[in-house]
Amino acid sequence: MTFEQVYRQEWGQVVATLIRLTGDWELSEECAQEAFAAALQRWPRDGIPDKPGAWLTTTARNKAVDWLRREAVGAAKLKEVAAMDHESDPPYDVPDDRLRLMFTCCHPALALEARVALTLRTLTGLSTAEIARAFLVPEPTMSKRLTRAKHKIQHAGIPYRVPPAHLLPERLPAVLAVLYLLFNEGYSDVVRSSLSSEAIRLTRLLVELMPDEPEAAGLLALMLLHDARRDTRLSADGVLVTLDEQDRTRWDHAQITEGEHLLETALGAGRPGPYQVQAAIAACHASARTAADTDWPQIAALYGQLKQTPVVALNRAVAIGMADGPAVGLRLVDDLAAGPLAGYHLLPATRADFLRRLGRLPEAAASYREAIELATTDAERRYLENRLHDVSV
Repeated sequence: MTFEQVYRQEWGQVVATLIRLTGDWELSEECAQEAFAAALQRWPRDGIPDKPGAWLTTTARNKAVDWLRREAVGAAKLKEVAAMDHESDPPYDVPDDRLRLMFTCCHPALALEARVALTLRTLTGLSTAEIARAFLVPEPTMSKRLTRAKHKIQHAGIPYRVPPAHLLPERLPAVLAVLYLLFNEGYSDVVRSSLSSEAIRLTRLLVELMPDEPEAAGLLALMLLHDARRDTRLSADGVLVTLDEQDRTRWDHAQITEGEHLLETALGAGRPGPYQVQAAIAACHASARTAADTDWPQIAALYGQLKQTPVVALNRAVAIGMADGPAVGLRLVDDLAAGPLAGYHLLPATRADFLRRLGRLPEAAASYREAIELATTDAERRYLENRLHDVSV
């Protein structure tokens, strides 16, 4: 295990534990950073400990205690920290510090996007730039949102605690959004695949915690159906393999079956939501024996049931184009070109694919070049470069 992998896996747990113990957001992040800095100095010499998370948490907590001892209120706070460290779990237990902090961060006094962004920054160690990319906004915009959210927590006196049971459902949408973005961050970049595994683990805990919430089960189904294809998404030399070209015999069919069962149970509650709809779309792909068997009209209809965000509109355009022909799809994609998807690499990549299917190769090549410039991972970039080569010969 590399230091980078340890950082991605353990950052959230260390920060979440310190916040539970101290109730101080800034102190927790600073002490966690100091613990990781100490590890970066010592581990190359001594080796990574058998339990790196425990080493980091202990080191960070000791640094927090040292800081508290230096403060005028140190004695009182130290007693409080000691008491919190040994207290029993609350009656309505959230069985993981990271999941506790998700519910804590997702306070209704904050705007939904601020809740999601702040939780991602605190729990995953994602940079402001990475979170901005996930939200399709400029980095300075996201930086201001994070700063405002922290100030609001501080000035409004929002407590660092798990809300009582009757208040958990109102925070569920933001928690689900955090988990889905966490999953996507790991799914889109093989180097960070551990983030997807962590998102699945936390979502399983959430389903156990809130078994009567069909959207939680729908999200877990969606993750499992996507994750079942993980091993076929890259070629041996690290190039992206698109869905229509993947070896479906290598998909994790046990995981697909679990995802389909979860989806069926969630839909049986009669309260369909966006994660259930997206899981139904993923199930359409997973159940098709070949790419040619894909029920594109059904997928297009399901996309029509979702809120038409720019990304959903692009995915719907793809589905309609696959169902009704590339000319129809291209018109829909062109209608999106002047909107908020400008600068999003999948827009020119999708346009290039429709142009290629129509035989308009010079135009396709131009769109592939644009997509290559905007691509965010090496695997995607190399795939697009191969496509560019195909339409240029």
